Amino acid sequence: MKKTVSVPFMLMGILFVVCLIVSNLLETKIISLGPITATAGLMVFPISYIINDCISEVWGYRKARLIIWSGFAMNFLVVGMAQLAIMMPAAPFWESGDSFNYVFGMTSRIVIASFCAFLVGSFINAYVMSKMKISSKGRNFSLRAILSTIAGESADSLIFFPIAFAGLIPNEELLLMVGTQAALKSLYEIIVLPLTLRIVKYIKKIDGSDAYDTNVSFNPFKLKEI
Repeated sequence: MKKTVSVPFMLMGILFVVCLIVSNLLETKIISLGPITATAGLMVFPISYIINDCISEVWGYRKARLIIWSGFAMNFLVVGMAQLAIMMPAAPFWESGDSFNYVFGMTSRIVIASFCAFLVGSFINAYVMSKMKISSKGRNFSLRAILSTIAGESADSLIFFPIAFAGLIPNEELLLMVGTQAALKSLYEIIVLPLTLRIVKYIKKIDGSDAYDTNVSFNPFKLKEI
């Protein structure tokens, strides 16, 4: 029996991977929003958690696990290709080498921090979303989406910033960035929640899926169970 993938799931997966890759490229820039210091990835990264919520809600933890590992693999591919491009000799007349290397030359610390934080945060988000759906019997999607995002984003920030910037940024500023980033990303989720609700409702209607993970292994490494 052939396994089929619905168009909404495919589009969600593509958007998830694109948002992850773009956000990781933007993470290398520190921005100031008035008195708030954050990374430019703040603009895009929360979208991946919103998509994670949608996938967990509609198709369940198994599909969320598939998308999370797919995002990890594609991001790893982009980082690898970028490093290869940096190592290749530039044309003598090309004067943008330093700018290119700055944008795509993610340091090993950034890469490790990004990968670890993404995996832990995304799986925590999917796990909380799935478990709360079972316990609430499918009710209170808004509360589940917010709480799962807070859990995932907090874990993500607690892992990413210390690994990526410890020793480069004062400890006080680093702690402030961890708290600020987690709070702003969670606020992002709350602001767009009405749109998320509409998207989830629409997808359930056209796709006919509404998964409950009652007999699912939550082991993030059980890739054979798709």
